[in-house]
Amino acid sequence: MTPLNTEQLAAAQKANAETMTSLLRATFNGMERLAALNMAASREFFNTAVANTQQLLAVKDPAELSRLNGSLTQPALEKWMDYSRNVYDLVASMQKEMTAILEGQYQSLSKAAAANLDKTKAAPGGDVLAAAMMSMLDASGRAFDQMNAMARQAAEIAETGMQAAANTTTQAAAAATSAASKAAAAAKK
Repeated sequence: MTPLNTEQLAAAQKANAETMTSLLRATFNGMERLAALNMAASREFFNTAVANTQQLLAVKDPAELSRLNGSLTQPALEKWMDYSRNVYDLVASMQKEMTAILEGQYQSLSKAAAANLDKTKAAPGGDVLAAAMMSMLDASGRAFDQMNAMARQAAEIAETGMQAAANTTTQAAAAATSAASKAAAAAKK
């Protein structure tokens, strides 16, 4: 192995190690944020459950129970939707961060490969090899672009689904609250 190839190999290994370190750091940061989100949500859901239980235990008649049940449903669903939205945002953020790291690595590799094309062309019979390498670089570039486009499309689909779920849940909660209010009014009569 020539000194130039050894240096190139060492540089490539260092770049790969830095990329892996960046990916692992992003993963650990994301997992840390998810754990913090889960702890905060668990604490909030527990406190809400205790408060709701105390309110339900203080109920004296069925009409009041029906009204209270309806009034407790909406905030719980809103909290659940907020939590779901925060998890979605966190995952989307992690995906963007990792994609940026991988794009940077891919761009670096593509530049290095393109730079080596000139050296390959200079070698005997190198034109054929250079043409094959250029074709491979073009194909990998298109594949990488298509993969990024698919990831963006999947994120848009997930965002649309999240919005639809939020709207449906909000409408269902409003309908449940309205039905509970009507039932409480009917029970009073």
